[in-house]
Amino acid sequence: MRRSPSLFTRLTGAVAGVLLTAAAVTAVAVPAQAATLTQVTGFGSNPGNLSMYAYRPDNLPAGAPAVVLLHGCTQNAAGYFANSGWQKFADQWKFALIVPQQSTANQALSCFNWFVEQDITRGSGEALSIRQMVDHARNNYGTDAGRVFISGLSAGGGMSAVMLATYPDVFAAGSVVAGLPYRCSPPASTSACQYSGVNKTPQEWGNLVRAAYPGHAGPRPRVAIWHGTSDSTVAPANATELRDQWTNARGVSQTPTGTASLPANTSLEVYGDNDVRLYRVAGMGHGTPVDPGSAPDQCGTAAAYLLDTICSAYHDAVFFGLNGATSPSPTPTASPTAGPTASPTVSPTASPTTAPTCVTASNYAHVVAGRAHHSGGYAYANGSNQRMGLYNTFYTSVLRQTGPNHWVIGC
Repeated sequence: MRRSPSLFTRLTGAVAGVLLTAAAVTAVAVPAQAATLTQVTGFGSNPGNLSMYAYRPDNLPAGAPAVVLLHGCTQNAAGYFANSGWQKFADQWKFALIVPQQSTANQALSCFNWFVEQDITRGSGEALSIRQMVDHARNNYGTDAGRVFISGLSAGGGMSAVMLATYPDVFAAGSVVAGLPYRCSPPASTSACQYSGVNKTPQEWGNLVRAAYPGHAGPRPRVAIWHGTSDSTVAPANATELRDQWTNARGVSQTPTGTASLPANTSLEVYGDNDVRLYRVAGMGHGTPVDPGSAPDQCGTAAAYLLDTICSAYHDAVFFGLNGATSPSPTPTASPTAGPTASPTVSPTASPTTAPTCVTASNYAHVVAGRAHHSGGYAYANGSNQRMGLYNTFYTSVLRQTGPNHWVIGC
């Protein structure tokens, strides 16, 4: 039996019991057609002791893309596959799904070990097991080695970041949902990462990604980040730190090149040339955003940690280019339920035509004045969401206005 790290095991027994009960409810898969989620054995040496499940839609062509899905704590492969919404688009756009499953033998609450050294290093542990699943799909299903993607929730989101960092030669892009930056822990404690977030400079975060595979000569993967602003399980500050990590790894600025408003009070920030996307779902707690329904951009089933807001699988699939587009468009697609209203367009942040407005004040005063907001004990500039430091009267920041309700640090 492998050692069971301490993340999430600090939850009380009562809470853990509720979570496990909820997970049992979500574990029932209801296949939409003849193709089914199937367990695969003998996919490699499997040093991480994970289980592999795979879904191949009917009439899957040779050279199809593949998406790896990583469930959250207390969940399993079948439940996440059935409810996250990805099956709909796999059937529609013909790509394979690879769904690893964690076990309580590895971690008490079936969390992927995104914080254990042996599991987050290239060539060992759970990271290598997932890589072996991708190789198995390529060798046995004929999937395209150049179009492999990954998405994960919570601890699965943390492991998604691990895979993007350690195997940039395998994954073209990925999605981190309610997750954490690569190597937030270690060295930081898991509780610090999870409940308050760890503040590093973009360069420091980016260096951790580059050190994961220093021999990589190509570009790092593109990344989409999803987080609910009311997430009390994984602090929303982690979304900003993930933004800093992957914009730096991609070599682009931490200032958005465009923003848009999407359904379900979701804001989208685009960085670089669609290198990184950050989705903030206002009022949403801890979970994967889904939007049950039959419209083209709806998907999934609401359940524990699958929250009825917006279909993240649709937006990620388009971001990955799985809808047949030659390159993913930075223009968000409007919900079909909105009628003839035009799709919201990602527009560059307006540049001031006059001398910029600069304000020096305490972080508390910035928040009170509406130039910033706070979350997890930190203050963030409105618009850019740059972290300003602790939310109190002792920290002072200089903010510059670059557009309507858009502020950046420095003047």
